[in-house]
Amino acid sequence: MIMKSKPQILVTNDDGIKSPGLWAVAEALSAVGYVHVVAPRDQSSGTGRSYPNYSDGTIMEQTLRINGQDWLVYAVGGTPAQAVLHAVLEILPHKPDLVVSGINYGENLGESVTASGTVGAAMEAASQRIPALAVSLEANLEEQLGYSQHVNFSTAAYFAALFAKRVLLHTLPDDVDLLKVDVPQDATKDTPCVITQQARHGYYYPRRPDRDQADWNTPVNVSYEINVDPRQLPVDTDIYTVLVKKQISVTPLSLNLTSRVNPEELKSLLGM
Repeated sequence: MIMKSKPQILVTNDDGIKSPGLWAVAEALSAVGYVHVVAPRDQSSGTGRSYPNYSDGTIMEQTLRINGQDWLVYAVGGTPAQAVLHAVLEILPHKPDLVVSGINYGENLGESVTASGTVGAAMEAASQRIPALAVSLEANLEEQLGYSQHVNFSTAAYFAALFAKRVLLHTLPDDVDLLKVDVPQDATKDTPCVITQQARHGYYYPRRPDRDQADWNTPVNVSYEINVDPRQLPVDTDIYTVLVKKQISVTPLSLNLTSRVNPEELKSLLGM
C-alpha cells in the first residue's frame, strides 16, 4: 500500500530496467519517499527526448529482487522519455512529486546533453511540470553500454538522495526546469558540489565507421571518443568541473532553448 504522506518519486533511466545504476539510486531514494520504478525495457542510451514511432509501448510488470528486497517495477518498450510518459499517464495513480533519471553509466557533459536519454527523461518530466534530476557518473567509454560490475554507484546515489530531499523541500527557481548532476568516478561524500553552466563545447565526438565505403550495406554503429582540451573551457563549466576540478557538477537546465542573442542585432542581420 502506498503511503500518501510520503513524497512520490518516479525513478527511470536510459540504461534499461536491470541497470545497477538504476537500482543504486532507487534504493537510496527509498529513504526519501515512495519509489516507483518505470524504465525502458532495453538499453536506450543516446535517445535524447525522442518518441520514435517504432516503440511498441508495451508495459511489463515485473518483480525483481534487489539486495534482498522485492520491487514491483515496470519495463516499458520505449525510450526513457516514453517511459516517463507511460508512468505519468498510465501506471502511477497520481503525478509524482519528483522524477530522478539515472544513475547513468557515463557523464553527460557539454553539448552532448541533448543526445542523452538520461537528460531526455528528466526533460520529459519537466515538460509535465514535475521537478526532475538527471544523475550521471563518470565512467570509461568501454563501461558505458554494458552493466559493468566495476562501477561503484554509491557516492552518486548519496548525492542523488541529497538533492532529491532539497528539491522536494524547496521549489526550484524560475527558469530552472531540471538539475543535471554529474559525479566524478573518484568522488566521495566529502567531494564539493559546484553550480555550473553547460559548456559550449562538444564532448562525445563521432568517429567515421570502419567499413569499406563500397559496401554500405554492411551494418555498422557510429562509435565515439572523448576529445576535450580543458584549457579551452571556462572554469565554471560542467566539463571543467568534473574533469579538472574533480568536483560534482550541478547544472541548472531550462526547457527554453531560445538563444540569448540581442534581438536588435539579429533583426539587423536578417534585414527585418
